[in-house]
Amino acid sequence: MDETIAEFIKRTILKIPMTEMTTILKAWDFLSENQLQTVNFRQRKESVVQHLVELCEENNASLNDAALLDIIYTQLHRHRKIWDVFQMSKGPGEDVDLFDMKQFKSSFKKVLQRALKNVTVSFRDAEENAVWIRIAWGTQYTKPNQYRPTYVVYYSQTPYAFTSLSTLKSNIPLLGQNFETHNSTTPLQERSLGLHVNMDSRIIHENAMEKERVQRVTQETFGDHPQPQLEFAQYKLETKFRNGSILAEREEPLRCLIKFSSPHLLEALKSLAPAGIADAPLSPLLTCIPNKKMNYFKIRDK
Repeated sequence: MDETIAEFIKRTILKIPMTEMTTILKAWDFLSENQLQTVNFRQRKESVVQHLVELCEENNASLNDAALLDIIYTQLHRHRKIWDVFQMSKGPGEDVDLFDMKQFKSSFKKVLQRALKNVTVSFRDAEENAVWIRIAWGTQYTKPNQYRPTYVVYYSQTPYAFTSLSTLKSNIPLLGQNFETHNSTTPLQERSLGLHVNMDSRIIHENAMEKERVQRVTQETFGDHPQPQLEFAQYKLETKFRNGSILAEREEPLRCLIKFSSPHLLEALKSLAPAGIADAPLSPLLTCIPNKKMNYFKIRDK
């Protein structure tokens, strides 16, 4: 197992909460029961992770093994991702059969690798005839980035596929060329099913309403004009411990310093909600910067 795979596995395990660790590792089924019993899950997480990585090295884990662990983690935390729904359609007179899942996987992987030299594709079967597909994208000159994958969930015998929101928009059309069919009596005949971006109308409506609200709130807060250039904002907090705290009798207040920095801080703040990184509206402590014409703030108890 080379260093890149070890690091990939390490980062994936670090994401897993300790309360879910044994459940996910058993679902992964890569480490034996005897190996798992040698791990002391009550020690510090860093020590647990190190031990697990060493066990993976003993088993000579492959890139696909590491990708399967990531898929299992993502399956359990799928609610944290934003999903697009695509509807597949077939051409006139075209008899589509996607029931042979083994053939489907082979076709899907083959076409992606033909279109893009550096790409890794991993599959994991799930319940209800679903297959999870993990795609790590590279370019003609760079290796696949295992930390920014796209996930596809396809339910056989249905015309729908669900894809996680990808930052690599240019690769989305490639997915449309991968849902292919084959003729059962002749060698594999690969052809596109014409993946159309026709999302479920209810999802479109829900997303559109939320996007309109976020855009409206952002415009009301920051306006349409370019924001003044500002590179940082600093907040000093001073507060006393409340009753009920074991430190409530302490005379000295709690003091801390928080600093936000960016080459263009206000434009960065303006883009947070539309990008889905923060809820709208933002805290008044952030949005008041232009009006107050200040970037140093002291926050004290009233």
